[in-house]
Amino acid sequence: MSVIEVENLKYRYPDTTTLVLDDLSFSVEKGECLGIVGENTAGKSTLCYALAGLVPHFYKGAYGGKVTVNGLVVREHEIATIVENIGLVFENPFSQMTGAKQTVYGEVAFGLENMGLPRKNMHTRIEKYLKLLDVYSVKDKNPFDLSGGQMQRVAIASVLAMEPEVLILDEPTSQLDPQGSKDVFKVIEQLTGKGMTIILVEHKMEQIAQYADRVLLLHEGKQIDLDTPEKIFSRLDLKEFGVRPPVVTSIAQALTIRYPDTQLYPVTIQEFKRLEEMK
Repeated sequence: MSVIEVENLKYRYPDTTTLVLDDLSFSVEKGECLGIVGENTAGKSTLCYALAGLVPHFYKGAYGGKVTVNGLVVREHEIATIVENIGLVFENPFSQMTGAKQTVYGEVAFGLENMGLPRKNMHTRIEKYLKLLDVYSVKDKNPFDLSGGQMQRVAIASVLAMEPEVLILDEPTSQLDPQGSKDVFKVIEQLTGKGMTIILVEHKMEQIAQYADRVLLLHEGKQIDLDTPEKIFSRLDLKEFGVRPPVVTSIAQALTIRYPDTQLYPVTIQEFKRLEEMK
């Protein structure tokens, strides 16, 4: 069952002449993790904004095509309705914090208050997601006093507390140190294990290879390919699109270690070891 359907999506920002999204069409199944890759000008973040309704409701410009999330046509509904179905976590956790609350607990409560959720249900959700994201111990601290990894986990908790059908993570670790990145990917692993539908934009291809069921390859706003990580990262023309394969895939290519039936290269260290043992 498709929870997201994108049909012939086109978009350009105001006062520009170039399409930043150029005729994209794809769907995302319930419980699927879709990775989105491409160079900085590929349109990855803009696509996230379009899925979450910021395009065209907040960012104006020329918009064409159709985006449907959980049965709702994004263009025809207000953002307040859309956020109950799809949640967006920004690249920089500082951008996610509202600044309206003095505690982590209050920050996570903010969106639920705007939804008009009954207080009892609100407290249940807040405690559930603070514990899931392992930030319950800092619930009384100011969000801006936290480490980058903790702040990003609070941002994710704030979105998850609204219990959307889909979670979009737009390069959630690009501003974090190695430990902060590790903390966030531990959460992503938990969420994928629970069957959450996730859109993951990430510049670390090793993480895309590990968590994504399928990968959407974008280049200058165009949809180049959509397939399994093995098929996308086995493409010999990836560099033309500003994308490098995972390190283990590059090593496998150099050593010609690949699946004998498909001729595709491994994308994780576990697959690499298994193929090497078969030689």
